Amino acid sequence: MENDFEKIAEFLLQKKISKPQIGIILGSGLGALVEKMTIEFEMPYSSIPGFPISTVEGHAGRLLFGTIATKNVVVMKGRFHYYEGYEMSQIVLPVKIMKALGIEYLFVSNASGGLNPEFKTGDLMVITDHINFFPLNPLRGPNNDKDGPRFPDMSNVYDKNLVAKAFDIAKTESIPLQKGIYIGSSGPTLETPAEYRMFRLLGADATGMSTVPEVIVAHHMGIKVFGVSVITNESECAEEIITTHEDVQTNAAAAEPRMTIIFTKLIASL
Repeated sequence: MENDFEKIAEFLLQKKISKPQIGIILGSGLGALVEKMTIEFEMPYSSIPGFPISTVEGHAGRLLFGTIATKNVVVMKGRFHYYEGYEMSQIVLPVKIMKALGIEYLFVSNASGGLNPEFKTGDLMVITDHINFFPLNPLRGPNNDKDGPRFPDMSNVYDKNLVAKAFDIAKTESIPLQKGIYIGSSGPTLETPAEYRMFRLLGADATGMSTVPEVIVAHHMGIKVFGVSVITNESECAEEIITTHEDVQTNAAAAEPRMTIIFTKLIASL
């Protein structure tokens, strides 16, 4: 399966797409960014040989090529999750394909539960670091030295220059912006109150079921990463309020326009 991503990249290049500089992975309820995109070509995941298929509501399952702020981009409208039953190699396959297509930057978004008591539903949190709480690391197994080193340094995974630019944009646009640490775990159960407390004790500010595997592989391959979590529920309410996936999608969609401004203007600055 090691060379599958190169074969899929070649299949996509045969569609006469413009080589993307930036890859974007959109999380639950966060697909409206594509409305700011000039779409050159798109296709459902099911039409891409060897590509996984999204099975979760809120993940449209389409790959789009085009431009945002005059920059060539490839956008995943919907991602894959460990809890869907996919292997780690399948979850991170799109990142490897994007790298083979030529991306230098990866922008990721997710809907997450707030752990920091100062965070409120609807807040945007720029990810500055993460904790991998998944049962497997996506780099487990033989290493291809062409992709990256056997033991990649993880001290600067989320690009500090992109983070600083995002806060400058947020200030100019009067958008409140948080920053913090994201912890990723397998799901599909939402966290218990005790798990929320444990994750907070570990130092995390937000929690979700994605992002970390994709980011690890992107960093391993030398891609600069920028990530945003949309806080869709608060841990302080975990014992009083039942959270549903529908709530997560609704709250994410409400915050999405602010995230789109950050992403669009950040892309324009590259």
